[in-house]
Amino acid sequence: MEFPQQQKPAGDGKIVYPPGVKEITDKISNDEVVKRLKMVVKTYMDMDQDSEEEKQQYLSLALHLASEFFLRNPNKDVRLLVACCLADIFRIYAPEDIFLFITRQLKGLEDTKSPQFNRYFYLLENLAWVKSYNICFELEDCNEIFIQLFKTLFSVINNSHNQKVQMHMMDLMSSIIMEGDGVTQELLDTILINLIPAHKNLNKQAYDLAKTLLKRTVQTIETCIANFFNQVLVMGKSSVSDLSEHVFDLIQELFAIDPMLLTSVMPQLEFKLKSNDGEERLAVVRLLAKLFGAKDSELASQNRPLWQCFLGRFNDIHVPVRLECVKFASHCLMNHPDLARDLTEYLKVRSHDPEEAIRHDVIVTIINAGKKDLNLVNDQLLGFVRERTLDKRWRVRKEAMMGLAQLYKKYCLHHEAGKESALKISWIKDKLLHIYYQNSIDDKALNEMWKCQNMLRGLVKELLDLHKLPVSEANNTAMFGKLMSIAKNLPDAGKAQDFMKKFNQVLGEDEKLRVQLEMLISPTCSCKQAEICVREITRKLTFPKQPTNPFLEMVKFLLERIAPVHIDSEAISALVKLLNKSIEGTADDDEEGVTPDTAIRSGLELLKVLSFTHPTAFHSAETYESLLQCLKMEDDKVAEAAIQIFRNTGQKIETELQQIRSTLIPILHQKAKRGTPHQAKQAVHCIHAIFNNKEVQLAQIFEPLSRSLNADVPEQLITPLVSLGHISMLAPDQFASPMKSIVANFIVKDLLMNDRSVGNKNGKLWTTDEEVSPEVLAKVQAIKLLVRWLLGMKNNQSKSANSTLRLLSAMLVSEGDLTEQKKISKSDMSRLRLAAGGAIMKLAQEPCYHDIITPEQFQLCGLVINDECYQVRQIFAQKLHLALVKLLLPLEYLAVFALCAKDPVKERRAHARQCLLKNISVRREYIKQNPLAQEKLVSLLPEYVVPYMIHLLAHDPDFTKPHEYEQLKDIKECLWFMLEVLMTKNENNSHAFLRKMVENIKQTKDAQCPDDAKANEKLYIVCDVALFVIANKSTACHLDSPKDPVLPSKFFLIQDKAIHIYKHTPSIPKPAPVLGAVNKPLTVPGRRIFTKTTTASDTASNTSTNSSPLSSSTINKNRYNSNVATESSESRAQENNENPVIKNDEGKKVRSERTTRYQLELHMLQPKALFSVLSLFVTIFQEEPSQNVTPDAGTEASPVKRRGRPPKTAAAPLAAEKEGAAAPTGGGGAGRGRKRAADPNSNPSAESINIKMSKQQQQNDEGTKRQIDLQR
Repeated sequence: MEFPQQQKPAGDGKIVYPPGVKEITDKISNDEVVKRLKMVVKTYMDMDQDSEEEKQQYLSLALHLASEFFLRNPNKDVRLLVACCLADIFRIYAPEDIFLFITRQLKGLEDTKSPQFNRYFYLLENLAWVKSYNICFELEDCNEIFIQLFKTLFSVINNSHNQKVQMHMMDLMSSIIMEGDGVTQELLDTILINLIPAHKNLNKQAYDLAKTLLKRTVQTIETCIANFFNQVLVMGKSSVSDLSEHVFDLIQELFAIDPMLLTSVMPQLEFKLKSNDGEERLAVVRLLAKLFGAKDSELASQNRPLWQCFLGRFNDIHVPVRLECVKFASHCLMNHPDLARDLTEYLKVRSHDPEEAIRHDVIVTIINAGKKDLNLVNDQLLGFVRERTLDKRWRVRKEAMMGLAQLYKKYCLHHEAGKESALKISWIKDKLLHIYYQNSIDDKALNEMWKCQNMLRGLVKELLDLHKLPVSEANNTAMFGKLMSIAKNLPDAGKAQDFMKKFNQVLGEDEKLRVQLEMLISPTCSCKQAEICVREITRKLTFPKQPTNPFLEMVKFLLERIAPVHIDSEAISALVKLLNKSIEGTADDDEEGVTPDTAIRSGLELLKVLSFTHPTAFHSAETYESLLQCLKMEDDKVAEAAIQIFRNTGQKIETELQQIRSTLIPILHQKAKRGTPHQAKQAVHCIHAIFNNKEVQLAQIFEPLSRSLNADVPEQLITPLVSLGHISMLAPDQFASPMKSIVANFIVKDLLMNDRSVGNKNGKLWTTDEEVSPEVLAKVQAIKLLVRWLLGMKNNQSKSANSTLRLLSAMLVSEGDLTEQKKISKSDMSRLRLAAGGAIMKLAQEPCYHDIITPEQFQLCGLVINDECYQVRQIFAQKLHLALVKLLLPLEYLAVFALCAKDPVKERRAHARQCLLKNISVRREYIKQNPLAQEKLVSLLPEYVVPYMIHLLAHDPDFTKPHEYEQLKDIKECLWFMLEVLMTKNENNSHAFLRKMVENIKQTKDAQCPDDAKANEKLYIVCDVALFVIANKSTACHLDSPKDPVLPSKFFLIQDKAIHIYKHTPSIPKPAPVLGAVNKPLTVPGRRIFTKTTTASDTASNTSTNSSPLSSSTINKNRYNSNVATESSESRAQENNENPVIKNDEGKKVRSERTTRYQLELHMLQPKALFSVLSLFVTIFQEEPSQNVTPDAGTEASPVKRRGRPPKTAAAPLAAEKEGAAAPTGGGGAGRGRKRAADPNSNPSAESINIKMSKQQQQNDEGTKRQIDLQR
């Protein structure tokens, strides 16, 4: 029982006497003692057991009366009165109270410096010597007393106690355990809690005390421990103890203390290894890996069944379990070489594991063991690493090659294990050299190596600069940041951080070391000087000498990475001298089979690459003088490369090389005004990068160029437009306002909205750059100028951005012919469409502009990937991929690749699929590597592309008849193209997540046109097809979704679910019986329904195994209708002439089918209607797709007609379908951006009204020029 803490314990020397009783000591007479004792007797006689306050108050007095002075007093009256008092004391106080009181006094042992410590030690010594607490076994509440005693002793022990204190504590506790009938769970918890890592770290002495206690009492306590683990592990009774969640930590600690403590527990772990719960198996594997891998562990030999069961987990279905087993193998090989034979076969299987991380860790395991001792790894294990140098994944190949290189360096170059070991791995050199013959772009790591070296040199220089500053908190924080950045680029970043901190401390204390390091990273340091510096630095760090010094090894690694081992100022100077010889004509280029011009261009290209990675090595007057000569050469490519080298390396020209500066500035001005477009771009960026007065310099270029703009001379416009665009982007604060008037009055009004020349009417859809008219090239640069101007401002509050987006949309709607005067050639229109689509995509990369891009504009941009011109599709797809893979574009733009399913060219479809795979892989890897990405899953998780894809397909201009077989089949192809890649793996139950997401979309309305019944109907039909595709691909999609998907409010509006369910479509489970009746094989799990056969109508075998191509009949019905115009025999395929628009009779309309599943009234009256539509869906899945014709290799690709435009031969039967294919309406929004006849019943959009004018108006006022007001 607990006492109220009202009085201090007797140990404090304060004894409370009854009122009127003075202190009783040996210094007063016996008569006075008797007198005072009589009053004490009276007090105890009047007390009862319920007087808790008085009991606590006079407890110290009771103990005082039991002292030797009273018990052995010669006066019999005194002894009699004391006996009376003691009799009452035993009546009032229970024995439990006495022992709990004594236990509380033991807390005084905590402070060894206290004056009373000797008395507390005396109390502990007596209790341990006579085993006083053992008499408590007869008490009913003995367990409570023991628990309090154990808790007290474990809490007070600390590192100031000597061995005697610990010995007495041990004697006191061990006697209770060994002489009792058993240990209760509560008392066992009191001991075991000190073994848990958190408690162990808080009080190391308590951990040592518990460990010693368990060792001493192993025979007695083992049964109690076994019972505890049996209840938790086997019976699953986690409530028996608060330590149940720490069982695996406890097993590890108990095994380290004495394996005998777990004699009966190990078989229980074998049972747990076979658990159905993957996470539980993982926890047991982690535990056993530590037990088997411990250095002195004999568990594998003593418990072979458990060892064999553990090895079986190498083949576990759960990836983390296999990964943990592979990581364990490294420790096992190093600590238990005798088990290598058992591990070899399992590592062989895992070296071919489908998971990249597991194959990678197999290599790390083998290499780490080999670096410790080559004899630990046999030839078979090294063979596994050799195989992985050809792995399909770069990360695995890199690890295998680096590992083998480290072994070769250690045992062959440094001869650390004798000739026999060197001979064993002599094959490594040849193997690594042969790898350089591979053509994989990932393996070309030279540039990356140079970039990493340059970055590390910069970080070390910044660190040394910080050492020159006075010591301050800010300085220390900056140093820490640099050290962390350096450590990230070294192997084993965790250890590298500690070593870099230590190295930084040494740098702060040793000035000579800092001087050597500064010399090493100096641009003037040669390779020979670098070797001397590295030797001096390592010599300073090897004192005192140690057999192994991991700190020194890490510093050596850093020095090797920052030392100029192949490229330094001397090497650059040598390259420049060779370049000068070629410029002067004194080189032997002709003898080597190259022309001087080619040699100069190639030499500058090499220098340009080095300027990115070794900019400081270029900083010399000689180098820059040679580059100035290159700037004056007539070769445009040479001058462009020279400007870029200045841009990359010339940061110190203004302060240190004034003569170079004075010569360079006029040349850059001239290139920015009259050079090629590429030279102008580099010149503007060069001025902005290397000059302090860049504002003045740029203004001197901007003002004359802005005054000289003349749309009547387009060939002289291109370079000024490039320069002005880049100036406005680099210095928006200075030039944004002047650019606004230029954009409104010249760019839009004079240039883009006017066609001054007539294009070549040869009917080609694409021509070479040289054949493009200067006016169109100027318009393309004008569009780019608009984008750069907006990217510089980064402001979506002004109307300029909206007006520009409307202009770009109008460019797409009008197919590139913004004025609709029919003056522009088809090839020039293709260029302008590509420029407009790319411009919208570029603006979408800036968040402030992405927010204002409407769904209609997004759809117009995305449909460029289905352009009739092959080159437009190709270039646009490449730009889209590059922006997505760098995570620059929002996720919705990934949905555009779904439209590639309709591309008639097999290579384009294959390229699109590879782009999808790469983008999805990049996003998944980014989420894994960045924990903070979990907060942005909506914008990163690839599965979230599905809502955008469904919305995009629902607004596909080809999707005009939602119940027509061919159009539904096209939708299915596009959905499958994306979903097949997304559903390759069912990670985290993603299939159910996709199903849930599509079902949620069916509970919304189309935010683009929420009141348009037909648009919503098309949206729900696309959802239905998507659900069929998902269900056909996966049997796990019907499980519960791990989380509720989030839909983009920009595209979907939440509506009343009841209205949707009953008004638009039945729920998905209802059609299942119909599907089963119509198409039994559809429900077979895992069946692949997209088979490919060759029909009589096929002309070539171009099918893809991953996306079903379209039949020739389908092609004739979609946006890719082509009519090849044959010209000369030298050209096998040319772009065709534009087909005329075929209009249908105005009053004629196509009646929708009565059996649509979205007309609920008909469903209720005619049950067969639902059957018919679902049968149509099933037929789409059963259809065996035919194959497409692709253009002959080496020739221009055959054109594909713009969507909605029938070929001449198909005009009659399709006329009724094509009548309304004009500019986009407010509802559909995805009017494809192709010129069409306007539907007499449709209302053109506001954008169309503002941008287009009727032909009648053109005839009446031909001289009037139209414009888009960018200033409103």
